[in-house]
Amino acid sequence: MPKKVDHQERRTRITDALIRVAADQGLESVSLRHVAAEAGVSAGMVQHYFRTKEEMMAFALAAVRDRGQARATEAVARLGPGPSPRLLLRTMVAAVLPLDAQSRDDGRVALAFLAYTAVRPEAATALREDTTGMVDFIAGLLPGPKAGEVARGLLALMEGLGVYLLGGQYTAEQALGALDTHLDTIFAGSTPG
Repeated sequence: MPKKVDHQERRTRITDALIRVAADQGLESVSLRHVAAEAGVSAGMVQHYFRTKEEMMAFALAAVRDRGQARATEAVARLGPGPSPRLLLRTMVAAVLPLDAQSRDDGRVALAFLAYTAVRPEAATALREDTTGMVDFIAGLLPGPKAGEVARGLLALMEGLGVYLLGGQYTAEQALGALDTHLDTIFAGSTPG
């Protein structure tokens, strides 16, 4: 009887190895050979799931995005029903900031991918769509007539805090303090939360 192959388990194993290689060594080190060695599988198996380096990188970014969304969703679910917009935003942003080992790995991959797309705009299509969706969602939670501009600023603050956390310039407490101060400014005069 032929051995039953768990393709999802293999893909997850390869994806986790891909993210580790990208987080530890940068996107330029991502190759079929490096990912295979990290996953403990053959290069042929990696190539079965990803034909090109670009496919691997796009998949890694999607996996990082999915992990961040899962962390945010879990954190928001712990708030219970009907959290205030300020608390909801604070919880979501804090959940995606690189404050622990896994989110730091994810953050390094996301940052490397941003740098990659800066010189390859064609690779940024999914990133642009995600950004637009995030800005629209955040704007829907914000008070005032310039909610879209404020949402873009909050998203930029989140990215900047992530960069400073990854670089070691900010501690978690400093980053969360800056986030809280910014949210206090945004929600000044609105109902507390």
